[in-house]
Amino acid sequence: MPAPLVGAGMMYTRAADNDDEENAVKMGFRWYGEGNDTVTLDHVRQIPGVETIVWSLHHKQAGEVWEQAEIDAEVARITGLSDEARARGVTRTFDAEVVESVNVHESIKLGRTVLGMSRDEAIENYITTIRRLGRAGVKVVCYNFMPVFDWLRTDLWNPLPDGSTALYYEKAVVDRMSPESLIADMEANTHGLTLPGWEPERLASFSELNAAYQGVTHDDMYASYRYFLDAVIPACEEAGVKLGVHPDDPPFDVFGWPRVVSTKEGIARVLDLHPSPHHGLTLCLGSFSANPEQDAVDAVRTFMDRIHFTHVRNIKHFDNGDFTEVAHRASEGSVDTTGIMKAYAEAGYQGYMRPDHGRHLWDENTTNKPRPGYGLYDRALGIQYLLGAWDAFLYQG
Repeated sequence: MPAPLVGAGMMYTRAADNDDEENAVKMGFRWYGEGNDTVTLDHVRQIPGVETIVWSLHHKQAGEVWEQAEIDAEVARITGLSDEARARGVTRTFDAEVVESVNVHESIKLGRTVLGMSRDEAIENYITTIRRLGRAGVKVVCYNFMPVFDWLRTDLWNPLPDGSTALYYEKAVVDRMSPESLIADMEANTHGLTLPGWEPERLASFSELNAAYQGVTHDDMYASYRYFLDAVIPACEEAGVKLGVHPDDPPFDVFGWPRVVSTKEGIARVLDLHPSPHHGLTLCLGSFSANPEQDAVDAVRTFMDRIHFTHVRNIKHFDNGDFTEVAHRASEGSVDTTGIMKAYAEAGYQGYMRPDHGRHLWDENTTNKPRPGYGLYDRALGIQYLLGAWDAFLYQG
C-alpha cells in the first residue's frame, strides 16, 4: 500500500511505491561552456531542481576524437566550485552525466567516405570518444542522425504577442528558399554565437554534402544506421554509456534529404535496428510534435522503456503549416506538456529531462543577446512549470 503524505490538511498518495529519490526525474539545463554562453553556471545554480548540466565540447567537429584531458577539465568545471563561490557560501554543485551532443560524421550516415574521412575511421573515433566519456562518469550521450542540418527554423527572433521573441518555422519560406540562402540568413542572425548543427566548418562543406546526398534513400539511411549501431553499441555497453537519438527537427524531409527519425513508425524502426537497452531515445517532444498529426503523450507512453533523456517544450501550430515556439505551459501552445509530465510521473520515469528552447524574455533581446532559443529566463520558468506538474502527478490526491 502506498504511504500517504499529509500536508496543509490534505492527504496525498504516492503514484509509485519507491521512495522520493528513486522516483525523481533528473532535471538538466543545457550549457554551452565558459566563454561560449551568456548563461553562467552561477545563474543555473539558482534555478530550483536542476541537478545535471547538459554539456558538450562545442569546438569539436563531427568525426573528431575528444581528448580525455579536455573531457576531464570540462567535467571538473561543471561539478566543482570556485574558491570565490565557496567564499560566498555557495555549496550547490551539479553532475555532468549527460552530453549533448557527440555529432555523427556524415560519412557514417552516407556509408562512404566524404569530407576526407571514411565511415570506419569516423566510427572508430566515435567509439574512442564514448569510452573516454564513460571513464569521466557520463551516463547518456544525445546525438542525431539528420542529414546536413541538425535543425531548421526560418526566424530566430520572431515576435510573440506578449513582446518576447522565439524561434519560428515558416513553411512557405522553406518551400521557396534554397539551403544556401538559409545558411546565409542563419549566419547573420545568431549574435555571433555558433549554433549547434550550423557550425561554420560544417557549412563550409555544404556543396560537397549536398551533392553526396543526391539519390540517397530512406532505406539507405536505415542501413547505414544499423552498421553504425552494430559497431558502436558494444563499446557503449562496456563503457556504461547509453545513446539517445534525437528526433528529426522538424520531423519531415527538407530540401530532398531523407530523414529517418521523424515519425512514430520511423522511431520504432530505428529502435528495432539494435535490441540493446543502451540504444534508445532522446525524446524531444517539441521536435516530434512539429508534425501536428503526431501525439506526444502517446509517444512517451509507447517508447518509455527506451527513453534515456527527454526534452519537453511547447510549440503552437498554424493552419498553413507554420509553427512557433511558445512558453512551456500546455495552454500556451499545441503540445500537451501537462499530459507529457503526467505520463512520465505515472511511469516513475527516472531518466534525464530538460526544458528545450525557450523564448527570449525581458532584456535578453537587447542586452544579454543569448544564443537563439537558449536564454536564461524562459528555460528557468519552464523548469518550474515542468517540475510543478511532476510533483502534482507524483503525489496525487
